[in-house]
Amino acid sequence: MRVGIWRIMESLDRYGLRASALLNSDVCSRYPQVIEAGRERGWAWLAHGRSNSILQTGMSPAEELEYLSEVVDTIAMHTGSRPQGWLGPNATETPETPRILRELGLSYLLDWPADDQPFHLNVPGMMSIPYSFEVNDVRMVGGAVSAGDFSLMAIDHYEQLSKDAAKGGRVMALPLHPFISGQPHRTKYLDSILSFITSQPDVWLTTSDEIARHYQLACPASLPQRGHHIHKTNSTH
Repeated sequence: MRVGIWRIMESLDRYGLRASALLNSDVCSRYPQVIEAGRERGWAWLAHGRSNSILQTGMSPAEELEYLSEVVDTIAMHTGSRPQGWLGPNATETPETPRILRELGLSYLLDWPADDQPFHLNVPGMMSIPYSFEVNDVRMVGGAVSAGDFSLMAIDHYEQLSKDAAKGGRVMALPLHPFISGQPHRTKYLDSILSFITSQPDVWLTTSDEIARHYQLACPASLPQRGHHIHKTNSTH
């Protein structure tokens, strides 16, 4: 957060990209300069727990409601906008999480990497927006995947989704962490991904908030969820 986040911001700025920031609420008070920089850039703010050390596992519904309320309210107060999306720390949630988040005004989750398209959940008004645990820079931790290999993975990922998008839009998420992709030796590889993706003619460069709003209009929950995607562009956030 001292160096890596700013390096990633510079890369995003070079290619005119806004982040969908998965925000631990503790960051709001500890790194206000990051929040201010994100606000200046029009980032979307998604709730990501208080910290990655606190999970909802084992919380009662009442405890989880109190915890999630505090997280969401803190982010809203510091960013100036109430989060619409959620990714649980370590992608964890309880059976009550979607319902509680909906009661708090959120409309989508990123916890369920089950599809390349959004889909509605059984909780009315709540949907899943695609997130990737595969094309994710955490794969580079411990040398499992090199930065160069990660760049190729991301481009391969786009190329297949672009083909699939002939039948309806697909979502390409590119999850980045400041302490991973913000390292100096990985910067040029991140730039190579962003340069390639942003140069493609069929890509909608947007945020997860805008994807959720578009999907809600294009495929209301009352309609069948397959075969009703009305735009044929990919999207990345």
